[in-house]
Amino acid sequence: MAKRLIPLLDRVLVEKIVAPTKSVGGILLPESAVSKINEAKVVAVGPGRRKGADGELIPMGVKVGDTVLLPDYGGQSVDLGTYGASKDKEMFLYSDQEILGVIEPN
Repeated sequence: MAKRLIPLLDRVLVEKIVAPTKSVGGILLPESAVSKINEAKVVAVGPGRRKGADGELIPMGVKVGDTVLLPDYGGQSVDLGTYGASKDKEMFLYSDQEILGVIEPN
């Protein structure tokens, strides 16, 4: 049975984009030559945070499918391999406030 993780409040589930380990010519690159990429694809988004006594909903700054820029540190690692997802994907939960920006395609 397939299961999904739906974030609560202002949490965002992202899949980190992995740097290529092979050059265009097919040469395998050593780990020291591969740069760290702080980009991720948004997989799921919570409904947003509630504000004040009246419970007004603050809308989220990102949506599913956006490519976002992440900070160097932070986020909560999530292992979704037990929920039917591929184990080789790096999944993280971030607060909407922790995400630095949305990267728009040209």
